[in-house]
Amino acid sequence: MRSFRLIAPILLTALLVSAAPAQQAKPGVLNSDDVKKAVPKDYFFRGQSAPVQLRNSAGIRATQDGKLVLAGFVDTSGYAADVAQKYQGLLITEVKLDIGGSTLAPGEYGFGFSKDGKFLVMDVGANDLFSVDASTDDNLKRPVPLKIVEDGGGYRLYAGKKWVSIKTQ
Repeated sequence: MRSFRLIAPILLTALLVSAAPAQQAKPGVLNSDDVKKAVPKDYFFRGQSAPVQLRNSAGIRATQDGKLVLAGFVDTSGYAADVAQKYQGLLITEVKLDIGGSTLAPGEYGFGFSKDGKFLVMDVGANDLFSVDASTDDNLKRPVPLKIVEDGGGYRLYAGKKWVSIKTQ
């Protein structure tokens, strides 16, 4: 009985530690280490694989259980001119998104910001799915090629000073 009294607290502690749920990550913009772990090195789009520019990639942890939204620029130099003109990067989402008022199902897509102020989303075959108006942030002091920032209940995906609103659903 005496040995049980000594071992019982140890067993109880071990049981509680093993039964505790894994620490769940808070939804929000991913830090650079998480982006490095999640973003693919290459991305397949329109029959080719292209290197992803990790330095120009960002992501969102959309849910407490870790579902992600990833965006990044790719090297489009090997693509036909008509594809490279509108395709700038990858967009991978594990959750449904509202992008500028249009709904996007979970999946893998290509995207681009056009010179005429549109944000275009394409399926992996380069077929246009939708385009929405992009906004311009002329007050942005130091624009970078690509980033995601929190914006109230959603996020902004920036390409330089151009941006589009993204909300997880």
